[in-house]
Amino acid sequence: MRQSPVISSLFAAGLLVALAACTPAGDSTSREGEGGDGACAVSGAASDAVAIAGDYGQKPAVEFEGPLSPGTTERTIISEGDGAAIDEGDIVDLNYSIINGATAEEIESTYDQGTSVQLRVDSQAPVLSGLSKTIACATEGSRIVGVIPPVDAFGEAGAPEFGLEASQSLVFVADIVRIAPEPLARAEGEPQEAPDGFPVVELAESGIPTITIPDADPPAGYQEATVILGDGDVVPDGATVTVHYTGINWNTGEVFDSSWDRGQPASFPTGGVIPGFRDALVGSTVGSQVIAIIPPELGYGPQGGTPDGSIGAEDTIVFVVDILGFAG
Repeated sequence: MRQSPVISSLFAAGLLVALAACTPAGDSTSREGEGGDGACAVSGAASDAVAIAGDYGQKPAVEFEGPLSPGTTERTIISEGDGAAIDEGDIVDLNYSIINGATAEEIESTYDQGTSVQLRVDSQAPVLSGLSKTIACATEGSRIVGVIPPVDAFGEAGAPEFGLEASQSLVFVADIVRIAPEPLARAEGEPQEAPDGFPVVELAESGIPTITIPDADPPAGYQEATVILGDGDVVPDGATVTVHYTGINWNTGEVFDSSWDRGQPASFPTGGVIPGFRDALVGSTVGSQVIAIIPPELGYGPQGGTPDGSIGAEDTIVFVVDILGFAG
């Protein structure tokens, strides 16, 4: 489905060093959260040592002397918002930067992408639980900084693909936009008739689609049809979308990917997928189910097909997509 790997659990980072007028994080916070239930990180020497400059909503300038090596995740509040407090299990829209806590090198930044992302707060997650521990108990509208040791990040293996060695911590600066509504479980709306010649979609009680490809050559160009019309917000370009989907190769009749098979929806930015998939998302409404027929030039043709051979360079593919929610 995607053109290139999308970092789903390590969204972003930004580092601007040696800037004047940086305010030490410890100057603008108290040790809020001490004595809590353990899910909410508290401030400490490492998080207080991170200096942040810039306004909420803008890419932060970050300065610290590494390596930062706390024994557990520490969180300092840079500026406190007046919204609701974040609880375990909440889905949070946020912008953030993640930085190597030893080398101070940038990993990625959502501020550069121009859209917020979503994170479900899970302080018991097997990987990167420190992100959730930093966010939990903060409030909507806050800017926070966390320092996350390996035990709350990637563990003993580290993450070499991100330039992160096993012993190195992460510095996580986040602007909390809002607690997002829970995404839908499946498409909800008014059924619509698909045009003649489209694949036939039959839905199980759970919403899982079975797709039957017509016994005919695929159409020459991109085609799209909404078969369930939802009444939610319109997905803008650049949003991070939560969907259930099934992808099937028109030429072979074989399913090559399905979030339904994995038992959970997928979330990704509209700019992180093949053009034909993006076109099915942007402009559709939350709650809708869309069938997209994607010719090779808008799919995997420019890439020569997929490495596993499930999609050839000249194959047309079909996606049936339930649009469950979005951020950004």
